[in-house]
Amino acid sequence: MKKMTMMQHFSELRRRVLWTIGFFILTFGLGWWVAPYVQEFLTWPLISVWDDAQMLYTGITDGLMISLSLSLLIAIMLTIPFALYQIWAFVAPGLHQNEKRFVLPIFILSPLLFLVGAAFAFYVLFPTVFRFFIDLNEMAPVPAIVMPAVRDYLAFAIGMLKVFGIAFQLPLILVLLNRAGILARERVIKMRRYAIVFIVIIAAILTPPDVVSQILLALPMWALFEISILFMKKTNV
Repeated sequence: MKKMTMMQHFSELRRRVLWTIGFFILTFGLGWWVAPYVQEFLTWPLISVWDDAQMLYTGITDGLMISLSLSLLIAIMLTIPFALYQIWAFVAPGLHQNEKRFVLPIFILSPLLFLVGAAFAFYVLFPTVFRFFIDLNEMAPVPAIVMPAVRDYLAFAIGMLKVFGIAFQLPLILVLLNRAGILARERVIKMRRYAIVFIVIIAAILTPPDVVSQILLALPMWALFEISILFMKKTNV
């Protein structure tokens, strides 16, 4: 392969950055068009467990701000894989074969694990937690109308999807640290009890203050921790 000059590298980098910016603008426009459908989709876990559901718009600009926020979210989510591919295409020619085997799983598995974590939160955690909160509010000792604000709900739902998506990166991080020679499998096994305590603490911090959601985050993180050990090499640091 012909070596590129410094100016050619800068030109190639500039071209890929411009492509990424253009893709972001395009997906933002797409996001604006599909934002109502995304909002309907995100509210499904709440509506599905709540009879006679009603939600509240607290300000005249709520509709606009929600559409903008969802458009931005959609654009970011779609642009990240595209940007990762552009980064890979830019750096891959300069990497050795063993370096490619180390870096490529990050670009492929990280978005995949994020989606798996977000899907777990959406389809498993949300219906259970929302049912718990609705029942708790409806059993209030004083007359009460349950009508959550749309912006508050979407902020909570999107925040929890991000939390679970990030939390599910745990096995990838542990395996990469092990393959890089930084973290020994034997050390991870010896520190298992401390890791479990750490996972419980993290779950308590990142989730709402109820035991159900904390357990639903802690259990899959523990399972992912155990799975990551299976993929670690038996080497000492």
